[in-house]
Amino acid sequence: MHNQGIGSWPARRARKTPHRVALIHEERSFSYAELHDRVRRLARILRDRGVRRGDRVAFLGPNHPAFLETLFAAGVLGAVFVPLNSRLTVPELRYQLDDCGAALLVAVRAPLAGELGGRGEAGRPPTLAAEGGEYEALLAAAEPLGWDERVGPDDLCLIMYTSGTTGRPKGAMLTHGNMTWNSLNVLIDVDLTAEEVTLVSAPLFHIAALGMTCLPTLLKGGTAVLESGFDAARTLELIARYRVTCLFGVPAMYEMLAAEPGWDAADLSSLSNLMCGGAPVPARTIRRYLDRGLSFMQGYGMTEAAPGVLLLDRRDCGEHAGTAGVPQFFTDVRLVRPDDGGPAGVGEPGEVLVAGPNVTPGYWQLPAQTEAAFRDGAWFRSGDVATVDEAGYVRLVDRVKDMIISGGENIYPAEVEDALSEHPEILECAVIGVPDERWGEVGCAVVVLRPGAPAGLAADPVTLLSRLDGRLARYKIPKTVVVVDALPRNAVGKLLKEPLRRRFS
Repeated sequence: MHNQGIGSWPARRARKTPHRVALIHEERSFSYAELHDRVRRLARILRDRGVRRGDRVAFLGPNHPAFLETLFAAGVLGAVFVPLNSRLTVPELRYQLDDCGAALLVAVRAPLAGELGGRGEAGRPPTLAAEGGEYEALLAAAEPLGWDERVGPDDLCLIMYTSGTTGRPKGAMLTHGNMTWNSLNVLIDVDLTAEEVTLVSAPLFHIAALGMTCLPTLLKGGTAVLESGFDAARTLELIARYRVTCLFGVPAMYEMLAAEPGWDAADLSSLSNLMCGGAPVPARTIRRYLDRGLSFMQGYGMTEAAPGVLLLDRRDCGEHAGTAGVPQFFTDVRLVRPDDGGPAGVGEPGEVLVAGPNVTPGYWQLPAQTEAAFRDGAWFRSGDVATVDEAGYVRLVDRVKDMIISGGENIYPAEVEDALSEHPEILECAVIGVPDERWGEVGCAVVVLRPGAPAGLAADPVTLLSRLDGRLARYKIPKTVVVVDALPRNAVGKLLKEPLRRRFS
């Protein structure tokens, strides 16, 4: 094959394991031979609608076979896939479509698609509805494309927009090589097998579910069970029905799973790979899973690294609990001091820099931001602060921008949040910096109380801080506490602090 990109994966898998199940979605199964055939037929449809090499093809909708079919079909043509966050508003989505210059919008169960796409109207890309009987009839009538476009590792595979918690979101460019090397990292470090059954309920329009579980599973020849969203009760049922072996989620998803009434009786015997990202897993959650004989592989990543950077193997989760592990196999990490850029010593906070074949070449049409994102032209600046111990295990401390400077002292909110989360009446919390006349900035704890917490805590929440005396230095203890009903999060459950800063600063 001339095509060395991920668009060739269905064809390569079909010639090795044509009859194995590639995808399961809403009780329907697709073999690798069927997936290959559908991708080639969709590639024909895209080409007939004018999509050519380098054109951007956007996708809007939940987890669905058409997401992966569109990704692979774009790769067959040498086009660029652009997954859109279906939870965004019309103006936010329109900005991303305009920014990438989408030639076509593929939509599934997306009520907003009619306001974004059209039939060739100026400024609105044509839309292809990729679901239901009409879509199936369209595929059946299409002649499978025999085109073999030359696609190499350095060719652009997809543009994934960052969450945009500050300012406009940026389109992180990921090449076919980036996606392939990341998948190789996962296969080496996680030991996925050809018998893997991976439940994909975190949204594929974020890089973690796509890069850490779905694509590596398909590369290895396993089965991906696609769910349009996360539901704890249904997750327990699917694990037992399909003998699921691999899960990915953020801590909030695993906490909801363990809180489900059927947790204690659920058949979890098939599970072997539990991957968690987005934030450290709270100690109480780890204990709940250890009680069921399950342990986590915790990690750290970012959209710009496709996404894997660090991984803590489950065999190390006891001795090195609280760390994000060590660099993934083909990825390099170093820590530098934020002030002078010198190498950070053992235990000294430093910004995380990342290099490797899985790291983005930059941001779409943003040369200045791309240049600023790299140190020495090779090391991507994550904006995250971490420390490394003598054994090489990296512990994430916080975001550079989240760090609070109070009276000349650096306060890392994640450390304070970890201490607060041990309070039995606190469900979740976030610590932000707020202006202070004397110290310049002090901490403010925004907390969500557990159902049934004493009413007095909400009336006098500062008493929650008393447990921190003697555990944290006094300057690290927040000066104020605010009780809220819920914390703002994005589509995959990642905490968003910018709305809290705007509200409480």
